[in-house]
Amino acid sequence: MPEILGHNFIAGQRSAAGTQRLQSLDATTGEPLPYGFVQATESEVDEAAEAAQAAFAVFRQLAPARRAEFLEAIAAELDALDDDFVAIVCRETALPAARIQGERGRTSGQMRLFAQVLRRGDYLGARIDLAQPDRQPLPRVDLRQMRIGVGPVAVFGASNFPLAFSTAGGDTAAALAAGCPVVFKAHSGHMATADLVGCAIERAAARTGVPKGVFNMVFGAGVG
Repeated sequence: MPEILGHNFIAGQRSAAGTQRLQSLDATTGEPLPYGFVQATESEVDEAAEAAQAAFAVFRQLAPARRAEFLEAIAAELDALDDDFVAIVCRETALPAARIQGERGRTSGQMRLFAQVLRRGDYLGARIDLAQPDRQPLPRVDLRQMRIGVGPVAVFGASNFPLAFSTAGGDTAAALAAGCPVVFKAHSGHMATADLVGCAIERAAARTGVPKGVFNMVFGAGVG
């Protein structure tokens, strides 16, 4: 399991420009856990948004199969997170291990479900109305319509679902499947969990060669 660095994720790099520090807490006892985090500055939030915007032009043009590979790689990385990861999530959330293991399966399953949709292709809703060159009073050219991503997406982590509705949860999976880069705001109740899942997404991004800036994550209270 990688080190919990506690720095923001911006354009494939870790960033810690701020001075305000945050501490992960044991949800049962309230005691500090040995994981500190650097709150994102306004400038870093801007950089994360700009990185996502820059990545959008390339990411939206990737073939659906390429985006499917990325989602499947994220799912594989999530499934590979070990018992130490589960223990950290349990301490940050006071949820039992069985619940966390089940939610991890749900989270990776969501990624694979969207990958299947991408490979199937019917989500595009492609329409082609053939030209009518003899139409009166004016001819009509081919009309082609296809649904594509519209831009970067901001996602906010949920307090009660540290995996399935957080860093790699359904909102993130849907955005990435649609070709939309993500700027994720980590929930302050389970920052170590978010850091480890963010690292899993970054490993998947490196393995599949998607543009840097497709996934970004910031820590901090009030940062959103």
